[in-house]
Amino acid sequence: MTDYRYLIVGGGMVADAAARGIRELDTDGTIGVLSEDVDRPYARPALSKKLWTDPDFSWDEKVDLHTEETGAEFLLGTRVESIDRTAKTVTTADGATHGYEQLLIATGGKPRGLPGLEPSDRVLDYRSAADYRRLRSLADAGAHVVVVGGGYIGTEIAAGVVQSGARVTLVDPDEVVGGAMFPDDLARAFQQRFVDHGVELRTGRRVTEGSQTADGVTLTLDDGSVVEADAVVVGLGIEPVTGLAADAGLTVDDGIVVSSTLVTDDPAVFAAGDVARYPDRILGTRRVEHVDNAQQQGRQAGRNLADADETYDHTPMYYSNVFDMGYEAVGTVSTDLRTVEDWQDPTVTGVVYYLDEDDTVRGVLLWNVSDKTDDARKVLAEANSLTPDMLPGRITA
Repeated sequence: MTDYRYLIVGGGMVADAAARGIRELDTDGTIGVLSEDVDRPYARPALSKKLWTDPDFSWDEKVDLHTEETGAEFLLGTRVESIDRTAKTVTTADGATHGYEQLLIATGGKPRGLPGLEPSDRVLDYRSAADYRRLRSLADAGAHVVVVGGGYIGTEIAAGVVQSGARVTLVDPDEVVGGAMFPDDLARAFQQRFVDHGVELRTGRRVTEGSQTADGVTLTLDDGSVVEADAVVVGLGIEPVTGLAADAGLTVDDGIVVSSTLVTDDPAVFAAGDVARYPDRILGTRRVEHVDNAQQQGRQAGRNLADADETYDHTPMYYSNVFDMGYEAVGTVSTDLRTVEDWQDPTVTGVVYYLDEDDTVRGVLLWNVSDKTDDARKVLAEANSLTPDMLPGRITA
């Protein structure tokens, strides 16, 4: 059995940030990272952003996070099967046992799949660097790639792949690409960029059936039409991987439930990142699946593993870059809420506020407006004292 002062289950950006957070307070304690991935921690957003659009974007300099600098020991390609909280050990699929003094669960999420299609060299759930390398090889060969899902990741991948010269079809259950997030005029302008760049759109459609061979993938849509492709990228979101925690008797509710210091029911077990459901000081209890949260929450978890006992008080933002458009957002951005739009140049530069049925701001979208996320957080923090007529002009480009 190998023992560690700090043991991290999961090898993504949370693990990197946590290891660095530990080292801010403890320069010597041993750190172990058990990861199902075959690569050390890397900047996951690059897989759908800069690696497709910037030929000078270097993996070694920009993507690999070089977590080895912390002195952490990595066991890659390793799946954890169980946690024994009494013995303070975890057991892996190969039967090995690893002891810990403090444990961080950073297992992230499992992608939602398509009916009849298991992940393969041609059906990619696009959660790893290995998925990027495979998709890059197909795109460089001029493959026809179908992206299923018009959300955050799906739109980025569709834009990146089509700009690499491959043929792309985007299948989106929304009638307009971005229609679940953006006001109608903005969603239509967003969709038009995909049309202008040659993406074939199949909007208002869902996949009902799929099959694959060594040579390609066939999808049947809910209108009976058939789409054949060389590869399919599934971008339908994730489900938090909570099985380990639940089996260990920890509280799970759409994620692993943690306190403001990111600790679970067990004072020796913490959780952070996509898998953690935590109390946000502004927005209430929530679970966040974006990089800013992974970095900031991971760092705080690492510090708390090393006995800092500090509250995680950061309200995370998220961002996307698609063609010539970029947006940042804080809070809930959904057309289930009503909106107040404040445009400097309609659908080009401006701010959209998302309000609930009580006219309280729950989310802020910054469209081609940069470096204003702190202002957005301030609006959300003061939301109970703001009326809709007070919002225009509050955040300026």
